[in-house]
Amino acid sequence: MTDVSKNDLRRQARAVRRSITIDGATAAQAITRAFLERVPWQSCRVIAGYWPISEEADVRPLLEALGRQGCQLTLPVVPAPRQPLLFRRWSPGAPLEAGFHGTFQPLPESPLLRPDLVLVPLLAFDRGGSRLGYGGGYYDRTLAALRAQGPLLAVGIAFSAQEVAVLPRESHDQGLDWIVTEVSAREMGP
Repeated sequence: MTDVSKNDLRRQARAVRRSITIDGATAAQAITRAFLERVPWQSCRVIAGYWPISEEADVRPLLEALGRQGCQLTLPVVPAPRQPLLFRRWSPGAPLEAGFHGTFQPLPESPLLRPDLVLVPLLAFDRGGSRLGYGGGYYDRTLAALRAQGPLLAVGIAFSAQEVAVLPRESHDQGLDWIVTEVSAREMGP
């Protein structure tokens, strides 16, 4: 699969995500319920979320629920292009600053933590656990680096309409262990 075709898939996936009509708050609550009930998160001490941009599924209610359960929360920071993400401690209501690509991130004085569970935003996913990201490779590099350091659970967060039959998977692409949507939470197979 060439880069051009992945870019075509990204354009199509963005169009699909823009066309989703489900209420965002309703979807966020359904995602929270599905995650808490099905994903084996209880042994994870540090959970990395993300601050939603564009039409991404909102994980902030889920992060708030996990924080109430005693989990340490982090948000990603882009240190430089083509580098793995770093994760700084964050708690609901803590100040954020603008980051790369329209993101928001914790302030530099927030301590760095290594997550053992990462919530991964995406444009599309398939039943095999492949994901289509934005094309920068940040999450692929990050998941590979974290997996090299020890156990990690990668959980894709999306709307059910973002599922496709099959995505191209290259050797550097990192798969998801779980996918959580407003409809279900599923463990991904090989």
